[in-house]
Amino acid sequence: MKSAKTPAAVPAVETIPADLALEVRKLVHDLSNSLEVIVQTSYLLGTLDMKEPGSEWLRLMDDGVRRAMETNLSLREFMKTHAQR
Repeated sequence: MKSAKTPAAVPAVETIPADLALEVRKLVHDLSNSLEVIVQTSYLLGTLDMKEPGSEWLRLMDDGVRRAMETNLSLREFMKTHAQR
């Protein structure tokens, strides 16, 4: 006798309470604004003809900014998935 396949259980997504979600969204927004200043400054510094070690420091900063922006995007996606609407 064949057994009927049952659909895989879809894991429930835990939601963040609305008041906490609002506060986290504010923080993520503020972080985005701060990162924008850093990104623009980094771009402007990149237009200068820098010598070492300044050019290496700029590369380090650019890498850190890129990672911070990726983290910020991950936070935004997390909030979209887990925050009450």
